[in-house]
Amino acid sequence: MTEERSRTAPEPEHIAVFRRIREVFGDPSQRGRDARRRRRSSAEEGSVPYGPGREPRGLLDVVDDLTASRGWESPLAEADLLASWADIVGTENALHTEPLSIEAGVLTVRCDSTAWRTQMNLMRSRVVANIEERHAAAGIVDVRFTGPDAPSWKRGPRAIPGRGPRDTYG
Repeated sequence: MTEERSRTAPEPEHIAVFRRIREVFGDPSQRGRDARRRRRSSAEEGSVPYGPGREPRGLLDVVDDLTASRGWESPLAEADLLASWADIVGTENALHTEPLSIEAGVLTVRCDSTAWRTQMNLMRSRVVANIEERHAAAGIVDVRFTGPDAPSWKRGPRAIPGRGPRDTYG
């Protein structure tokens, strides 16, 4: 007898109202800010762990994509060039030279003496070829070698500009 009552008994009012609203306005889960995206993703084959576009990638690939998208290739290549200077020119030459800066595609290198500056100037084409081969993204087009700076005649923290005591020569 209870089965007959439950079959014939009217459903509670709140359930009837919910069903009527759903019938009139549609499923509430299909409305909202991201409903289209949810419908599109459910229409597709669903979330597949190794589906197209979701293959696992190595860290090197991810970092390469990041540096390419941010435009960091050139600064990173320049830093790598400065760090591997000994590999580019050789260990003995690297002991007597020091790369200082890179500006507008010109690498400036300071040498220990004028003799080393002359030697490195003779090797300039080979150095530029090595840089282009190993660090092409750095954009180096020329290398400028400088010798040691000339000694300064300025003495002490209270020196003043001008010739000073040497102005009585003539």
